[in-house]
Amino acid sequence: MSSAIDGLQPALVWKYFAELTRIPRGSKHEAAATAFVARTAKQLGVECQQDRLGNVVARKPASPGREHRPSVCLQGHLDMVCEKRPDKKHDFLKDPLTLVRRGDWLTADGTTLGADNGIGVATGLAVLADRSLEHGPVEVLCTVDEETGLTGANGLQPGFVRSRILLNLDSEEEQALFVGCSGGRDTLGLWAAEWEPAPAGAAALEVRVGGLRGGHSGLEIDKGRGNAIKLLGRALRRLAPLGARLARIDGGSKRNAIPRDAAALVYVPRAKLEEALAAVAAFDALARAEVPSAEPDLRVTAAPARARGGKVLRRAVHRRLLQTLAALPHGVMKMSAEIPGLVETSTNVAVIATTGKAVTLSTSQRSSVASEIEEVGDTVAAALELGGAEVRASDGYPGWKPNLDSAILKTAAAVFRELRGTEPEVKAVHAGLECGIIGERYPGMDMVSLGPVLEAVHSPEERIHIGSVQRFWDYLLAILKAV
Repeated sequence: MSSAIDGLQPALVWKYFAELTRIPRGSKHEAAATAFVARTAKQLGVECQQDRLGNVVARKPASPGREHRPSVCLQGHLDMVCEKRPDKKHDFLKDPLTLVRRGDWLTADGTTLGADNGIGVATGLAVLADRSLEHGPVEVLCTVDEETGLTGANGLQPGFVRSRILLNLDSEEEQALFVGCSGGRDTLGLWAAEWEPAPAGAAALEVRVGGLRGGHSGLEIDKGRGNAIKLLGRALRRLAPLGARLARIDGGSKRNAIPRDAAALVYVPRAKLEEALAAVAAFDALARAEVPSAEPDLRVTAAPARARGGKVLRRAVHRRLLQTLAALPHGVMKMSAEIPGLVETSTNVAVIATTGKAVTLSTSQRSSVASEIEEVGDTVAAALELGGAEVRASDGYPGWKPNLDSAILKTAAAVFRELRGTEPEVKAVHAGLECGIIGERYPGMDMVSLGPVLEAVHSPEERIHIGSVQRFWDYLLAILKAV
């Protein structure tokens, strides 16, 4: 067990969370985490069921005298976003995370922490394990592949979840109850790679954007943070008049994370090498001046690279690609007129990758209004098509429409007032919670989302506030008792 959690309360929650951090569980690689949950349920002597996708549900009977109470489902997702600092050596397919305690915060050493949503899963397991609690029948639902398509929730079958009250444990603000979320879709552009030999005598140059904060493409999209792919495109356009030819461009790693790093390999005429280096240095100063507080560590650099006799993209593909990067929107498209401070619609230029056969560019769109997902998706698709790309769009996932008359919302709000002496914030979130899909799969499900304090999720700076976990636990138990 990690010494970073020694003495932390509630002990059961931190115990299970630490065990989860030792299990590699990136999206679509959750088999070991699924097995851990099933094994834990068996050890605790509670009923457990697993579906073909790897979703797991465990059922704990009501505490004595509460058998007549309605069943409540506690829900979280098993997978985590796998991001690391460029200098960190870590294999997310086999290496455990290293936990680090800094004051009243817990983080990981150079990687994402996986508290999104490991803390929700750990809390559910702790409820199963603690025989002293007062509650009606409880189900703990752990879904897979939330972060890269919500495919676990999409595959839930009738009867797998029996409760008609659901507490989603995947929120990140202690003072808030979430009753709605955005839906979204992904839009991908693909350019067939057309190659030709690099110009004779040209010098290879690597242009790199790094030091950005990144973050969740929904929750941090309104923070004014830089996008490494968009910045790299701007830098490369400054090299085009010098005769630069593009050989490779790569950046970002997850469709739901703002890209922190990006790099390109270009060939420039040797006589223009110093001018190219100066152009990138000038752009570095310009870019840093644009976002001095939001991105204090941003750096745009260029350095000679060891690459000889390589290939470059044909000029037409190179030109269309850079034009498309310039044309694509990124960031907030519209704020909500009904809910102050809520991003209603956004788009993220997420991942670009070069292979021998193609250059692919992945983007993601979010909105709490279904028609606006279609509109912004069409905008992105049009820019990609005008740039000569083949366009592919995902089916997307639904949003979760707020129900302010929800019975579980009223119960949770009343418990909050009793415990804290203040009113909770009732909010929607510009992110894709699974509640929208679960509500479609199980019509009539009454839902609310809550959680402890998390910051910088989907980035290596992800951290969880230790004290908030105890308060979250106490609050959750009080809700279960009150239902």
